[in-house]
Amino acid sequence: MSIPNEWMPHAIPNPRARLRLFCLPHAGGASSLYRPWADQLPSSIELCPIELPGHGTRIHEQALSRMKRLTQSLAEGLYPYLDKPFAVLGHSMGALVSFELARLLRRTYNVSPVYLFVSAHRAPHLPDPDPTTYMLSDEELIRKLQTLAGTPPEILEQPDLLRMVLPNLRADFAVCDTYHYRAEEPLDCAIAALGGEDDAEIRREHLEAWQTQTSGAFQVDMFPGGHFFINSARQEVLQRLSEQLQPLF
Repeated sequence: MSIPNEWMPHAIPNPRARLRLFCLPHAGGASSLYRPWADQLPSSIELCPIELPGHGTRIHEQALSRMKRLTQSLAEGLYPYLDKPFAVLGHSMGALVSFELARLLRRTYNVSPVYLFVSAHRAPHLPDPDPTTYMLSDEELIRKLQTLAGTPPEILEQPDLLRMVLPNLRADFAVCDTYHYRAEEPLDCAIAALGGEDDAEIRREHLEAWQTQTSGAFQVDMFPGGHFFINSARQEVLQRLSEQLQPLF
């Protein structure tokens, strides 16, 4: 199968790459978030930003609001591209989805990433202190988005655009809010938990708790910035990713 496709519209084919890096976005995010990364990663890595239903180029599809259905669809869509070593990175909601995707790929296909990067999300076994975001009114949900500072201002300031994206945003929050952690054997891939030094919601101890989810190597990396440090500290993040992935191939 070829890329780009509906799951990876912004992937840049690189047949000589020795590793694929699949990147999952935050709630309401699109794969275009990761498109600028391609020029700053080693040529041995094939960058594959993931476009979820209801977002970006798939805005007219219905977003999936439950973790099980989302990860099953993802696993089916990505399986043909797991023919070489791969790593998975997810930011915020994407971190939780990437973790459950890794567990599903192990159970169903007996394949695992060589590295899992979980960014700006507490470890999955920790209780969510705010499990009702998806039930907020439109006005309350907009205020929540403003505090997270991850939604482009041009969307927040245009009522017509907001009305179009709010249902899919609500579905994204429902993926996390209705998630129920079930204990399994730890993953055997390395895990790096990434965080922003000024993130008001996700603190270092929330990231350190990810260690129990792997029997392999583990580390916590903190970067300048808040919840969306992957934008404000992009160069530092990509440098760290490159340092961690290059020894693997």
